[in-house]
Amino acid sequence: MKKSGVLIYTFPLLIFLLSSCTFDYGEVNSDENSLPDLVMENVEYVRVRASDPIARIQAERAERYERQRIMRLMNFSFEQYGERGNEVNLTGDAGNAQFDIDSGDIFMNKGVKLEVESEDVTIETEQLDWKDKTRILSSGGDYEVNIYQEKGTSFTGINLEVDARRRTWEFKGASGGTYVFDDTEEGADQEGANE
Repeated sequence: MKKSGVLIYTFPLLIFLLSSCTFDYGEVNSDENSLPDLVMENVEYVRVRASDPIARIQAERAERYERQRIMRLMNFSFEQYGERGNEVNLTGDAGNAQFDIDSGDIFMNKGVKLEVESEDVTIETEQLDWKDKTRILSSGGDYEVNIYQEKGTSFTGINLEVDARRRTWEFKGASGGTYVFDDTEEGADQEGANE
């Protein structure tokens, strides 16, 4: 989960790549604070470091509000790449997202799905909130969160909180599920340790 914070912090940089750009001034009588300063449609952004891709983000629409220092994305998806841009290790999508440009915080809603390839973990819920400074991912409220792995582990609960620094997961409300322990890997490790 820690790697996802790096990707989430990069979302405000979407303004550097414009697939198509229009300025939406809205109606003449609209409040100036409610109008975006920049509107982008069909956005695709690839962040590169030392000639290797780090992340790829796509959005149907992006709106930037300078006074509020926020960026709103509609129908977006992203991929975060592993070392040297060789493999995708995190993917996600959501109906909407709001990014705080200064803090790197992000609120996603309208159906959120995150897949962490390196951990074989998928999270599905209605909304997620990422706090970049504390590295905390939470669902908040009474939204049901489903977490599952391909090997059969699955949990459903209310009010998920993930601490990416400590690598801990906790449901603060009711929860239940099944944990599948793969003793094949454990046995292989034990055999190697005894030799």
